[in-house]
Amino acid sequence: MKIKYPILFSFRRCPYAMRARLAIKLCDLKCEIREISLKSKHELFLKLSPKGTVPVLVLQDDSIIEESLEIIEWAISKQDPLNIMTKNPIAYEDDINLIKIFDNEFKFHLDRYKYSSRYGNTSPNEHKLKARDILVKLNYILENKKWLRGDKPSLSDISILPFIRQYRIANINWFDEKLDLPNIQRWVHNFINSNMFLDIMKKYKIWEKSDPKTFL
Repeated sequence: MKIKYPILFSFRRCPYAMRARLAIKLCDLKCEIREISLKSKHELFLKLSPKGTVPVLVLQDDSIIEESLEIIEWAISKQDPLNIMTKNPIAYEDDINLIKIFDNEFKFHLDRYKYSSRYGNTSPNEHKLKARDILVKLNYILENKKWLRGDKPSLSDISILPFIRQYRIANINWFDEKLDLPNIQRWVHNFINSNMFLDIMKKYKIWEKSDPKTFL
């Protein structure tokens, strides 16, 4: 049975799913959303994507996109009314390089800071500080800016802010009061209080096959 609109399998708190939802929302695309329990994954979800991680986007031609950055690229290719993706190839390359740093190096330290019990003898404070070191450069970039590229959110903003939000959640008081990177703090608070973030963080019940369609 052909579907009329793309279907996004998501998990509300997952930063990868979060940035996929942000792109779909900012590109003003209609998309069905299916909230997945990561502790008890629906058999249809696992049949579509055996790797079992979110986000997963099912398109009308039955093709499946299983990586968040590829979902963002798909959304932008459909329409980009807010110019999320810069048309400057050098700036675009800078965005991609920045995202790679956060997807790899920052995420490495974030996991060992926030979930230190999963990593044996890991020192959470050491990884907290190493993650902070990565944020120092961004603090300079954000001087006198609302977003990384000016007045509107960009590809790099929506791709990395969900992970910095997790960094804040690991110790909110420390982040808000002792991080001592005021531009980062302002940027993150602007993000978590923005309409775009509040819209994509609405709570949905765990999806069941008998449920009516719910749209993002």
